[in-house]
Amino acid sequence: MKDSIKNTKDYDLIVIGAGSGGVRAARIAANHGAKVAIIESVRVGGTCVLRGCVPKKLLVYGAHIAHDIEDAAGFGWNIGSIEHDWLKLINAKDNELDRLNNIYLGLLSKVEIIDGFGKIVSNNEVEVNGNIIKSKKILIAVGGKPFLPEIKGIDLCINSDQALDLKSLPKKIIINGGGYIALEFASIFASFGSDVTLIYRGKNLLRGFDADISNLIKEECIKNNIKILTETQINSVSKTNNGLSVMLNNKEEIFSNEVMFATGRIPNTSGLGLNELGIKTGKVGEIIVDKNNKTNKNNIYAIGDVTNRINLTPVAIAEGQVFSDNFFGGMSKVCDYDNVASAVFSQPAIGVVGLNELEASNLYANDGGIEVFKTSFKPMKQTLGGRDTKIFMKMIVCKKTNKVVGIHGIGDEMPEIIQICSVAIKAGATKDDFDNTMGIHPTAAEELVTLK
Repeated sequence: MKDSIKNTKDYDLIVIGAGSGGVRAARIAANHGAKVAIIESVRVGGTCVLRGCVPKKLLVYGAHIAHDIEDAAGFGWNIGSIEHDWLKLINAKDNELDRLNNIYLGLLSKVEIIDGFGKIVSNNEVEVNGNIIKSKKILIAVGGKPFLPEIKGIDLCINSDQALDLKSLPKKIIINGGGYIALEFASIFASFGSDVTLIYRGKNLLRGFDADISNLIKEECIKNNIKILTETQINSVSKTNNGLSVMLNNKEEIFSNEVMFATGRIPNTSGLGLNELGIKTGKVGEIIVDKNNKTNKNNIYAIGDVTNRINLTPVAIAEGQVFSDNFFGGMSKVCDYDNVASAVFSQPAIGVVGLNELEASNLYANDGGIEVFKTSFKPMKQTLGGRDTKIFMKMIVCKKTNKVVGIHGIGDEMPEIIQICSVAIKAGATKDDFDNTMGIHPTAAEELVTLK
């Protein structure tokens, strides 16, 4: 990265945070002819590329191979003794992140990159590396960070960022949380052979997801030898001669080599100078913005996870694109937040788009109600592979309009399937449209056009 710059330079746009959203906004603004600087205190790439989606998915791919090896015997393969080198995987992952970091640096060829921590000191000024730099507009795109509760011994625990960099595979690991990050890491570690215990204070995993998805993924986790303790909390963690002692709220004591907290993420706003300037924030520190991503202060904007709206990388990228196209490209775009699809890369994986059954029931209660179509079946691969796993698909239809308003599924193919389903729902596809579409046989996806 480049050295700090002098305070004689003025910009059209200063972006604070070089994650996916910030990089997109900076790059597009520069392509429109704006003079742009981007400030980053760690590495260009952000959470998704360096500490989240990408490295996690690489570990997920590695974990899947364990299942493929297990299935191989049913297809006639005699593989014999298999060993896994965890550190080799981590090093390979790190090499890939270095490659992606260089790609992101290349994307910013028209942007001045400033290595440092930016603090906003006025509506048009940012302090970085002891210098004040000025800009017509300031865009905050600093994303989020893992939230850790205040309990005794929390300093002995790791978060999701640190879990990606463990130099050895823990023999035993306790994961606190019931959201998608907790489930994904539980699946990864269990597949590589760790003894995994998932602890969650709630009654049902994946709060906010369809109830069928929540119930079925719990069953699949248990099949994968993940112990699940719901309605349970960790009171304290302490160090012992044999690892870590974890005291639960039911007075039970359990032991582990690692304790990971996946208890959500919060906006990464500390030290930005928001309070001093009077920039409005919400109850978890999120920056409040209007439909144009503007804060309550002129010239200061925010996009991505720091606004705590829909905390997904494609959403941050879309917001960055719209921001720069509108302000520097003379366009009038609007970011569309309806029917945003999402995936959980647990094992098996989850894909969802649209309303869940409870949401749809409430929305259409006085307007004809809904119809729900479901199917559950053993994947064709497992007729020979032999593992006890199921694919589940669910379609929710508004009775009055016959429009498909939600699709939810569990199965390794579901994230890929749901991406195209989201296009159909976005286009207003009806149940008849699905029924009138020829299936591709034999595939899991064809079940969605044969649901009765």
